[in-house]
Amino acid sequence: MSLLEVHDLQVVYPNGTEAIKSVSLKAEAGEIIGVIGRSGAGKSTLLRCINGLQPATKGRIYLDGEEITAMTEAELRQVRRRIGFIWQEFNLIGRLPALTNVLTGRLGYNHPIASAFGIFDRSHRHIALHNLERVNLLHRATQRADSLSGGEKQRISIARAMSQEPTIVLADEPVASLDPELAVQVMSALERVAREDGVLTLVNIHQVDLAKRFADRLIGIAQGVVVFDGTPDELDETVLDRIYRFDREMVTA
Repeated sequence: MSLLEVHDLQVVYPNGTEAIKSVSLKAEAGEIIGVIGRSGAGKSTLLRCINGLQPATKGRIYLDGEEITAMTEAELRQVRRRIGFIWQEFNLIGRLPALTNVLTGRLGYNHPIASAFGIFDRSHRHIALHNLERVNLLHRATQRADSLSGGEKQRISIARAMSQEPTIVLADEPVASLDPELAVQVMSALERVAREDGVLTLVNIHQVDLAKRFADRLIGIAQGVVVFDGTPDELDETVLDRIYRFDREMVTA
């Protein structure tokens, strides 16, 4: 069995909207996969299903042999310790230092009472400091998160995710709010640490050029269905039409 397997996933929201019609895929440890498609294609819903935040209407998801879609909420809390998630909005606590934000990646491994008082032992702090260093932000360890630039905030988010010592990292539009130069810096940091740790990484991303540059494999989703699964070199204009321009109409005078 592959590290991640998604079988005929379907998600229908209570209002009747079909966010995902049928998505199936397999992925292995160490792969960096770019998930591309128009807004509303189902990319974010797919990631939320993988970490159990969004229930599936139909289908099955397996991570490292365990069926995510069959777990109770208590079981999901345990498995989420091994699922690093990087949000577009950073989801940092602005008034707290960068190091403390990274340490929240250790909450699932810390004693609840110690966590309630913000106490992390030397082993947890060592992991957090190591990951800050890996994204070149060790010098910002004591600085409040809300004083950091957007690119720095997202690299803090990467350090937090990697501090979970994850089996898989899910990144939902991690560079959508950044300018092109900062976007490259963030994607470079994410690629580097993911490859160093051999962590399967799925990145939802709108910038096709960045997806082709940093991903080993691309999955294109259109209208809730996988319409492409291949290498960046295989992403030609015909494929892009299927992913982005499937409803293009000829306009005549």
